[in-house]
This record gives sequence, structure tokens and C-alpha cells, in this order.
Amino acid sequence: MYLSSDELVLWQHGFFKLNVTILTTWVLMLVLSIGAKLITRKLAEGMHISRWQSLLEIIVTTIGKQIEEVGLSHPEKYLGFLGTLFLFIALSNLCTIFPGYEPPTGSLSTTAALAICVFVAVPLFGIAQSGLSAYLQSYLKPTAMMLPFNIISELSRTLALAIRLFGNMMSGTMILGILLTITPFIFPMIMSMLGLLTGLVQAYIFSILATVFIAAATRAREES
Repeated sequence: MYLSSDELVLWQHGFFKLNVTILTTWVLMLVLSIGAKLITRKLAEGMHISRWQSLLEIIVTTIGKQIEEVGLSHPEKYLGFLGTLFLFIALSNLCTIFPGYEPPTGSLSTTAALAICVFVAVPLFGIAQSGLSAYLQSYLKPTAMMLPFNIISELSRTLALAIRLFGNMMSGTMILGILLTITPFIFPMIMSMLGLLTGLVQAYIFSILATVFIAAATRAREES
């Protein structure tokens, strides 16, 4: 039994490896890119729109409202980044209905990469909101002695994002695998359905936490 899809190496040449995690990640990104291109190819206005456009508008509107409710006054500025995070995590977990599929979110390398994206995006949005000087000065608030603690806080929450998503997804996969070996098929099927729900919840939580971090960065700079 393996703990991560990183261990399933499909091709290797020297230092370079192609494992299941890399393959599924790029396939999911390709599916999202092609799907977005096809859905937005013929956008229409008025009452008569396609079902795919209607679904897209529901998703975009819902994500925008969630971003605004967290505290970001202009959700359209953050919709691309946060919406992509949510859709990628949600799709990677929903595809577990296919036999033999290994979600990339069950690998610490993938969750760490997603957390690093958030780690980089937070200061970028903060700097874009109020400038580099105001952003850096916030690390000295309320006193200069808080500088190392603020830096540790930035690093620790990034680590927590990665480990939380990885732990939740890996634990569900391992429990399902254990149940398949000791119980009839009906119970694991129920657990698999619950796993799909858990995957959507984890996608929502990860995206909301990223939104909260960005909102805290931009709001603090606006107040300063």
C-alpha cells in the first residue's frame, strides 16, 4: 500500500520523473482550460442562453458573492485566482468516481504547491492594493518586535494550508482502501459518496481561507 500517488512513477530518465500526481494535475488543468474555452466561446446575452453558460454564470456569481462576503470589496479582482483554486481542488476530488483515479490533492507536493500559490498571492494583492512600503510596514505593527512573529505567522499558515488539505484527502483515501479489504462493497460505496462531499467541502475551505488571508492583507493596508 502506498501513501501518495507520487510513489507511482510512470516514466523516469535520470533525475526527471513522471508520476501519477504530475500526470493527473496536468490533465485536470487541461480539462479546466479546454472546458473554459468551450463554454466561453459563444457567450450570449438576454434570456436565451445555453445550459453550460447558465452553469458558468451560477458558479462565477456564487464565488463572487462568497469573496465579497468575506470582506473584499471588489471580488472581480480576485475571482480568477480564487475561483481557479476552488475549481481545481473540487474537480480533482470529484473525479474520484472513476476507478483507478488518484486525486493529486492526496499528495503533499500538490497541496504544498497550492499553499505556495496562496503564500505568493497574498503579498502581491496586498502590494497592489496600497504599495510596497505600506505593506512592509504592516509587519512592524504594533511594534518592531513583532516582525519575526509576523513572518512566522505567514510561513506557519502556509504550512497549515498544505497539511490540512493533504491530511483530509489522504485520510479519506486510506479509510476507503481499508474498508474495501475488510467489508462488503456496499459500505465503501457509501463512504465514496461521502468522500465526494468531503472533497467539495475541502475545496470550499481552502478557497475561503485563501480569501480570508488576502482580505486581511488588503484590509490592513487600507486601514494603515
